[in-house]
Amino acid sequence: MRGPLFLKRWLNDIDLQGRYRQRRTVESPQASEILVDGRWLVNFCSNDYLGLANHPAVIAALQRGASVFGVGAGAAHLVCGHGGPHQALEEELAAFMNRDRALLFSTGYMANMGVISALLGRGDAVFEDRLNHASLLDGARLSGARLHRYGHAEPARLQGLLSGTSADQALIATDGVFSMDGDLAPVDELAVLARQHDAWLMIDDAHGLGVLGENGRGLLEVTGHSQDEVPIVVGTLGKAFGTFGAFVAGSDDLIEYLIQRARTYIYTTALPPAIAEATRASLRLVKEESWRRDRLAARIRQFRQGAEHLGLKLMDSTSPIQPLVIGDNRSAIEASDQLRASGFWVSAIRPPTVPDGTARLRITVTSMHTEDQVDRLLEGMSRLPMIKLGQVNAVRALA
Repeated sequence: MRGPLFLKRWLNDIDLQGRYRQRRTVESPQASEILVDGRWLVNFCSNDYLGLANHPAVIAALQRGASVFGVGAGAAHLVCGHGGPHQALEEELAAFMNRDRALLFSTGYMANMGVISALLGRGDAVFEDRLNHASLLDGARLSGARLHRYGHAEPARLQGLLSGTSADQALIATDGVFSMDGDLAPVDELAVLARQHDAWLMIDDAHGLGVLGENGRGLLEVTGHSQDEVPIVVGTLGKAFGTFGAFVAGSDDLIEYLIQRARTYIYTTALPPAIAEATRASLRLVKEESWRRDRLAARIRQFRQGAEHLGLKLMDSTSPIQPLVIGDNRSAIEASDQLRASGFWVSAIRPPTVPDGTARLRITVTSMHTEDQVDRLLEGMSRLPMIKLGQVNAVRALA
């Protein structure tokens, strides 16, 4: 039997492996510079890609919403918690995404788990990219369907798995923008395979929504895929939208089915109505202020060009997520610590979040960053002594 000493031993073990994770306390609003544990740092690890988390219009909408609707929703959507702001936001999100309907969830984790476990069960199969977010993997496990994992962005491997299945129903699920690598899912090939094998296709566009596409509609705006080609789209509201929550967009029948069957929707309290009001304001900004995406794209180009000039080998990403693989857990922690000592907050991402041997600095660029801040980060990274060794280790690990 495992007693209380197991916890202490386990915590000690992950500390020895360089996998121990610690929280730091942020004492200011999200911005390009934030107050962390009493010290101001330039923030290069936030997912607030468009700088909307502290936008005056979003704050004002939240305050107005709270003054009219109060704070808590009071109950689940299907009891008495579904308010006017929720309904309005769902309709606006559906129109924005060019889908029949949208359904709000309290978190992206709950959206992914709810969709997969509602659609699939024993006798079914779900096929997932090996680097998918944990919520997609956990949704598959919760459903009771058989989980098949294909190599990262390898449609040929997926084709073989689909051809070999005898499942009653199949679903292909993938990140749109991969959260730790920053690259894009091969949606063209996945859509073809889904059609050939009569499978659902589900895209979690958490890190593409608001950022990608001329209008910010995400990866599917870039690829041009319709609701028929990609029936299920999940988006989160706590990243580029700067608020909180998530939604699923799709056909009228899909949304109505989820209302009846998705346990993570049915059995939880609805989002605060004021959050829905704040998100309606951020959605308007996403649509109207395309300069935020333009500025974000310019900062990403600046960072990648500067890294190339310094000989820093970044992963192949044109998204705001710009990882620098170091390899060794301890070296990644030391790199993050040294950057923090220089005034920059850059997270060290280690297993199990990423595969063994690929610990990395996950640099996230936002529209809030200035040219000077990006240049100073690059200067700080150029002085890290473990970078060259880390690149050697990373090449070995990924070979």
